[in-house]
Amino acid sequence: MAVSAQPIAVLGAGSWGTALALVLARNGHAVRLWGHVPSQMETLAAERENRRYLPGVHFPQTLEPTADLRRAMDGVRDALIVVPSHAFREMLQQLVPLIPADGRLIWATKGLDSDGGGLLHEVVGQLVPGHATAVLSGPSFAAEVAACKPTAVTIASADRQFADDMVERFYSEDFRPYSSSDVIGVELGGAVKNVLAIATGIADGMELGANTRAGLITRGLAELVRLGESLDADPLTFMGLSGMGDLILTCTDNQSRNRRLGMALGRGQSLERAVADIGQTVEGIYTAREVRTLAQRLGVEMPICDQVYRIMVQGLPPAEAVRTLMTRAPREETSLGDG
Repeated sequence: MAVSAQPIAVLGAGSWGTALALVLARNGHAVRLWGHVPSQMETLAAERENRRYLPGVHFPQTLEPTADLRRAMDGVRDALIVVPSHAFREMLQQLVPLIPADGRLIWATKGLDSDGGGLLHEVVGQLVPGHATAVLSGPSFAAEVAACKPTAVTIASADRQFADDMVERFYSEDFRPYSSSDVIGVELGGAVKNVLAIATGIADGMELGANTRAGLITRGLAELVRLGESLDADPLTFMGLSGMGDLILTCTDNQSRNRRLGMALGRGQSLERAVADIGQTVEGIYTAREVRTLAQRLGVEMPICDQVYRIMVQGLPPAEAVRTLMTRAPREETSLGDG
């Protein structure tokens, strides 16, 4: 495949950022993969692979690792942000002087703003207004994407041309993006599922069984839909890849860091020990706080997410959280007005 004349910057060289950079580079695009630690990026450039996160996956020649953000953005119109949610605002602040007038931003960060629990597109609108924006999300473990295992995701944007352009850049026989206009729904699905994965992980760590896991996933989806409807998201989005698809993946497979964290907590490990053992960012830790803040602000009841917050932040014993959830007053299942 011929190399695209215009490079694309991928900002964030963790497992997910590297995997998406690989998809783009394999599709013939010139990719600048940026990371903030110079020594790590020098190692990536010398070894031509990310041995820490994706060992054995060789970089195409069109993929250029760099720790120089100005170099990463040189001549670039489209930039893909793949940093943890708690670093998203700072990343945008660094980009302000580097984005060209016609620059476009897409992010694959799955979380909420660490400063008040807002949606990430709101942060972009505050810091870098006037640019076309999009979000990429869906059921996608980085290692499987890097290994060319078939993967389907959603790319959402209010700008149809930008969405179509990004779909074209990413599309391959191994990586299938679908377009959407529901930015809010896609963002919420990618964020809230991490909290729910911690919940199901806790239940599995406590060996509560398959019935419990299924109940948590299903009622967790109801919480996600309630929150989405309060923000005018399309309910159908939550039945798709970035909603139910990502929720099932993250809640049921041990490649999920959030699920593994929950399992450790369910087995009695401390939060600090569990995070240290995982050794990578666990988005649900941050998102549990932010989802609670957002839900309280909107007056949306999210009992499962609230119990996850209480376990991690307030030290609530998991068994007590289960008891609280199971002894709530009965109600009609299909009513979305409460939990």
